[in-house]
Amino acid sequence: MPGQKHLQSTAPSRRRGVFQAQDFAWLLFIAALIVTDPETDYNATIVLVLMGIFQIAEPRIPLFSTRRGQVFSIALKMILSYSLVGYTHGIDSFYYLIFLIPIISAATTFNATAVIAVTTLSGLAYFSFLLPIFIDWSIYRLPPGQLSLMALRVSFYAIVAYVVYEQAKAKRVQMEQTQEAAERLAESNRNLRLTQASLRRTERLAALGQLTAGLAHELRNPLGTIKASAEMLTKETTKRRPEVMSEMAGYIGSEVDRMNGLISSFLDFARPLQIHPTQANLASVVDDVIRQHSETARKCEVTVLANMPANGLEFTFDPDMLKLALSNLLQNAIQASAPGQAVTLRAQVSGQEVLIFVQDHGKGIQPEHLENIFNPFFTTKPQGVGLGLAIVSKIVDEHQGRINVFSELGAGTTFEIAVPATQHS
Repeated sequence: MPGQKHLQSTAPSRRRGVFQAQDFAWLLFIAALIVTDPETDYNATIVLVLMGIFQIAEPRIPLFSTRRGQVFSIALKMILSYSLVGYTHGIDSFYYLIFLIPIISAATTFNATAVIAVTTLSGLAYFSFLLPIFIDWSIYRLPPGQLSLMALRVSFYAIVAYVVYEQAKAKRVQMEQTQEAAERLAESNRNLRLTQASLRRTERLAALGQLTAGLAHELRNPLGTIKASAEMLTKETTKRRPEVMSEMAGYIGSEVDRMNGLISSFLDFARPLQIHPTQANLASVVDDVIRQHSETARKCEVTVLANMPANGLEFTFDPDMLKLALSNLLQNAIQASAPGQAVTLRAQVSGQEVLIFVQDHGKGIQPEHLENIFNPFFTTKPQGVGLGLAIVSKIVDEHQGRINVFSELGAGTTFEIAVPATQHS
């Protein structure tokens, strides 16, 4: 049909410079024609050889992959076919089917109009051998039924052209549908990525709103204390009592420090984490964390124990980030423990993961709180901020790991961190 897209890929593609089975088939076909030709005509032999060479060389020449090159290719095949029939007795030629080569090439390459034109031209070329330049009509008479036979042969051209064209068109339609489906899939993937990006932005904004609300709530108490203390300082009765003024000033200073701590914790949590995995030894990280909290453990009369593999467990992780996570867990474990109790840090390898446990024997976590302990600003401590475990969860997520908590009232709590032994960027 006019305007139909040209798709050369309907024919099998060949790698340039590589002799393939199709080439051997063409050589065998041409050789068979030459050997079985009942009359040896060197001109016909030359044409057959040229046609075989051209069929083998055509896919390897970039010129013939263009639209103009394909037109030239079909024209050249038409000329060679016409020459072969002309050299072998014209209308009585055994090679009248050779016109199918340019016809099939057109049917697999061009639209219906071009196929009709090439088929018609092939039929006219075959009938042109009836012209006086080829036949001396003064001494020649057509055998009975010759014209009918020639018409039948040309009709055969049309039938083959139609069948091949319909097959090629079906293949083109299938390829176009496949291409359109691939484009729709690519568009769907792009839309999905955009939707996911939008969803992530929405989630970040929602989380930021939650964090901001939590921060505002936490800041309200120290601001109230500061305001009340400042109002006390402006009263005349307070000005005559230096010890009260000093106490009010102390309240203001401590609440300012508390607000500064809240804001610092908020920024630590809100700031995007970017881990830098490296080959490191977990034992050295655990030792640093225990050393960092040794004074707190001593004051609380809590013993901190480390139970690590003999080799210290070396794998790929971010030492600084994991140290921060373990530090928060150990601090919570110490604060949850009674004097005389012990907190244990241990690790082991399980398959492709490294498991790290922080275990205490304190009072445990209320069952109704277990679902919320990793939420920002959730805390049961009077002076707690509620960001420690949220930061721990964020660090574990960045390590492509997971965190579990097991707690029993009166028996203690165990936090389990599972991270892959190898980090993928």
